[in-house]
Amino acid sequence: MKAMCPISRWAAIGVSDVQLTTKGSVLPNREWGNGFVSLQKCVCCNRYDIAVVGGGIVGLATARELVLRHPNLTFIVLEKEKELALHQSGHNSGVIHSGIYYTPGSLKARLCVRGASLAYAYCDSRAIPYRRCGKLIVALDREEVPRLKALYERGQKNNVKQISLIDARSIREREPYCRGIMALDSPYTGIVDWRLVALSYGKDFQQAGGAIITGFEATHIAMAAESPAGSSEGLKYPVAVRSSTGEEVRCRFVLTCGGLYSDRLAEISGCRAEPRIIPFRGDYLVLKPEKSYLIRGNIYPVPDPRFPFLGVHFTPRMDGSVWLGPNAVLAFKREGYRICDFNSNDFVDALSFRGLHRLVMKNVTYGLGEMYRGMFISAQVKILQKYIPELGHNDVVRGPSGVRAQALDADGNLVDDFAFDGGVDELGRRVLHVRNAPSPAATSSLAIAEMIADELEARFTL
Repeated sequence: MKAMCPISRWAAIGVSDVQLTTKGSVLPNREWGNGFVSLQKCVCCNRYDIAVVGGGIVGLATARELVLRHPNLTFIVLEKEKELALHQSGHNSGVIHSGIYYTPGSLKARLCVRGASLAYAYCDSRAIPYRRCGKLIVALDREEVPRLKALYERGQKNNVKQISLIDARSIREREPYCRGIMALDSPYTGIVDWRLVALSYGKDFQQAGGAIITGFEATHIAMAAESPAGSSEGLKYPVAVRSSTGEEVRCRFVLTCGGLYSDRLAEISGCRAEPRIIPFRGDYLVLKPEKSYLIRGNIYPVPDPRFPFLGVHFTPRMDGSVWLGPNAVLAFKREGYRICDFNSNDFVDALSFRGLHRLVMKNVTYGLGEMYRGMFISAQVKILQKYIPELGHNDVVRGPSGVRAQALDADGNLVDDFAFDGGVDELGRRVLHVRNAPSPAATSSLAIAEMIADELEARFTL
């Protein structure tokens, strides 16, 4: 049995009111609603076998997978925010996808199909509420029917459960207010609060002996110059991860799952700048409660291959609300959820990247349309009315927004698959960066965690 550090020992038994002393100060524990503990500023045990940088759903799922596979090793998750899973993991549509859209045999397809199955089983095992409310992908006219049938064939090749093609009459039976001439019916699609799932992963990780520190923004990853003061272990923990406030964690290996900052985390350890993360904000409308009867399940458009993003859709939520959207516009801040949010460094970083220039030039009309629909609710509603004609401009209000970490290459292509990278020289043999974990990363999170753990085990000797 491995020796636990004080943080892990208290966390593993679910204690939420103890205090630990470090550097002469007493630090109160921080309890999250599902009963586990975060210590925001504690470096009393700063040596670990593996440090996972990033406390979003992918980082937490992977940390959980690693500690369950290797119970004799020590692990820590370092998260820059004061709480876990605040950004992409907490700002998303909440859909459990079934794996219809992706190229047959591709990694995304396999991970999504397996991930959905694992997600449902995990939620059942932890009593996390979800609804298997289904999804219709609706063809509005004959032009969309061939693409819809191609999607159905993809879904069959991907072994997606329970899908079928239905006619206009069956559409109205499932969604009385929806109009279309044909639809792909996916009853296996569901909804869940993904942040709640991510926090549960974190609880599992701590109960298995892992440590979590929040408020630790990693700004430096390098080989340590010397052993920690008072250490008799030499350079057993040769990698130093330092925070923006000067705190340091030593470890044998580092895994980064940085989401919106995955490119910058890779760069600070000497990796190349590409693929570059470009933040795209998606703004939702919310159906007024008295109009919620219009929607029963998810209603999606048939994807148009001419455009880089999926398009607006109707998504019921676990709280009973219904989200409509989103659009997709360039965000002027990587964590900018409001139209007025601005960060000069993020803005210049995005606009100076030639890959974004090329993406814009290939999609000028589409991009202008997305901006226009983001500014004027009536323009967004006009598109939504194609599916739900009874929807009126006064039936919706502006809702929340999310920011997508879109990886781009230098030619302006969306990086549509997983990308891994290491550092350079000796550091490169001890660091693994998840440069891109594309949508639907939440649905696929447990399957992604298995893949990342396999990759880490293949690269490092654990």
